[in-house]
Amino acid sequence: MSQGSAGGWAPLDPTPGPPAPPNPFVHELYLSRLQRVKFCLLGALLAPIRVLLAFIVLFLLWPFAWLQVAGLTEEQLQEPITGWRKTVCHNAVLGLSRLLFFLLGFLRIRVRGQRASRLQAPVLVAAPHSTFFDPIVLLPCDLPKVVSRAENLSVPVIGALLRFNQAILVSRHDPASRRRVVEEVRRRATSRGKWPQVLFFPEGTCSNKKALLKFKPGAFIAGVPVQPVLIRYPNSLDTTSWAWRGPGVLKVLWLTASQPCSIVEVEFLPVYQPSPEESKDPTLYANNVQRVMAQALGIPATECEFVGSLPVIVVGQLKVALEPQLWELGKVLRKAGLSPGCVDTGAEPGRSRMISQEEFARQLQLTDPQTVAGAFSYFQQDAMGLVDFRNVALALAALDGGRSLEELIHLAFELFAEEQAEGPGRLLYKDGFSTILHLLLGSPRPAATTLHAVLCQPGCSPGLSLCQFQNFSLHDPLYGKLFSTYLRPPHMPRSTSQIQNASSPGSPTALANGTVQAPKQKGD
Repeated sequence: MSQGSAGGWAPLDPTPGPPAPPNPFVHELYLSRLQRVKFCLLGALLAPIRVLLAFIVLFLLWPFAWLQVAGLTEEQLQEPITGWRKTVCHNAVLGLSRLLFFLLGFLRIRVRGQRASRLQAPVLVAAPHSTFFDPIVLLPCDLPKVVSRAENLSVPVIGALLRFNQAILVSRHDPASRRRVVEEVRRRATSRGKWPQVLFFPEGTCSNKKALLKFKPGAFIAGVPVQPVLIRYPNSLDTTSWAWRGPGVLKVLWLTASQPCSIVEVEFLPVYQPSPEESKDPTLYANNVQRVMAQALGIPATECEFVGSLPVIVVGQLKVALEPQLWELGKVLRKAGLSPGCVDTGAEPGRSRMISQEEFARQLQLTDPQTVAGAFSYFQQDAMGLVDFRNVALALAALDGGRSLEELIHLAFELFAEEQAEGPGRLLYKDGFSTILHLLLGSPRPAATTLHAVLCQPGCSPGLSLCQFQNFSLHDPLYGKLFSTYLRPPHMPRSTSQIQNASSPGSPTALANGTVQAPKQKGD
């Protein structure tokens, strides 16, 4: 994007490209009338029996999992288990696990390619990760070690299986946990075959199998060779996908168990030998392996990922939340009977004013403590637990259906633009720009900062003028449509075609904000 003057503007990447790949976070399952009748019959007869028997087998796994680690100290568990414990318990768990998936309807596991030895590839990376049935890939891999959340240790049976597996555990509540996990992965991966292989799902969460999510670098930090493992479910009807929006866990389980036969295919690709540059750069290594696996699968490799608890998609050179938290804030305020347009914010343009939760409640005239805490949590807090009231003012303005998009963009600039150190006028610098995009579009701040640097090319002004910001947010053929789609009042219909048109060539379509119905979460 280039600009020769305050109002000059040339859109980025104006040339057309290939059609945008599908949204990996949404799975829509359409059933014909005949299929519905079939699932009703088989769901009433076959599914309950299968699920009951599978749960019985799951609990039969517990004594063998417990026996393998019974009586061993924490120091002994820091080394791979050998001897009779390994032989008896490992084979028993492997056999019962295969029986469990067989009872759930996975009558066939097709294996293509050859699994590399632990010396050839200490790490296995499996993708696409699309369902809670994916642990079936552990069976043809001879039960490799896995990485799991430490919180899962408290789950009955699952915790025992993780101890049996000598899984590498990471805690979301302990900042030092990730560093210890990295060290443990490196220790096992460089043990020269002493430890069994470690298997990762590098996407870190489930998608709909139509595109690969961005690979996390954890599996590639050790810089050792990895073997890519592809997971396919070549069934006529996709009942297994468990995406961010789509059928919930119970429905996926019921539909899959109602199928007469489900097939899974596991393919081992050749071992990927990292270059010296990849060994030193886990992110580069992860991106290159992702492209290799996507090419073998025949699907796109994307930059889509989860940031916190929100799915993030890529539009042009910007990452945006699939559904900005701004609309969740609107639901909270409307439930409390508050009309955003009736609040007199009085925010001072260009100057931050930090407020506490108590002052936030007084300003918005909220009395319910739970509502106040929930609404206040949507805004970024500093070390003192305070938020910038300009953020609140902009969020309320965006939720005000009486404001036009032009008025909202002008207000955003007025709130966050700063006086130039030299020269007249005010400019929107990277901090203000990233704050605006984070509030309105749910964009991660680093991604917004990167885009700001692209807009402000080297040698030009370090900030955007009002005219440049308006051109970017209102008139750019890509980003202008993105703003107009995301910032429509939530009570107004939003068609899927609007966000499809806002997607850049080669980036996934942002369907979620273009649908009227409320999103389904994984627990639905």
